[in-house]
Order: sequence, then structure tokens, then C-alpha cells
Amino acid sequence: MIQESGEMYLETILLLSRKKKDLHAVDISDEMNFSKPSISRALGRLKSEGYITINDENHISLTEKGKQVAENIYEKHEVISKLLMSLGIDEETATADACKIEHVISDKTFAAIKAKFKL
Repeated sequence: MIQESGEMYLETILLLSRKKKDLHAVDISDEMNFSKPSISRALGRLKSEGYITINDENHISLTEKGKQVAENIYEKHEVISKLLMSLGIDEETATADACKIEHVISDKTFAAIKAKFKL
């Protein structure tokens, strides 16, 4: 099972790749505000675990496995943010809280929330 930090990297890679065709480690470093050595170690782990590929020009892409994890985490983030805002929580707080919750909520609980609230 992938750790929370790995999920955060994958989600960031997913979102950045939607904006930019050729994604590099520096783009992830800038977005996450982490040091380049930290990014390099994390990307190495994600690559060895089959979540990303890095080509000869150092372009980073999600594998199908990585894309699946990233999209799952991002969906949780979006749904939980909307749920919290529907309860009257301001967007900044709802987004920050969703970022924490998305990594610990079970798939079973998340599915029940989506079904109950039609999100």
C-alpha cells in the first residue's frame, strides 16, 4: 500500500500533468515547495514501485497504476471539499481539511458519503 506522502506526490503529478505536457522534477518541487533532493528520493520510490515513469529527457508520467491512485485521491479531495462547503465551511478550511481526510478515509466510508449526499 502506498503511503500518504506518495499519494500527495501522485496527486500533484496528476494535476500538474493536466496543465503541462512535459513535467519535470523541478515543476513538482516548485508546486509542493519541497527540496529537489526530497523530490528526487520520492520520485525514485514511485518509479521503483511502478507508479511513474521517467523517460530519457526526465519527463515524468503516471503509469496506469499511478493514475488510478492519483485520480482516486483527487476524487476524494473534491468530494470531501464539496461536502464540507455544503455544511457551511469556508472554501479555504474545507480544502485544507479535505487534504488531510482524503488520505485516511476508507473506500467504504467514502463510497457511503458519495451515495448518501449524491456527490
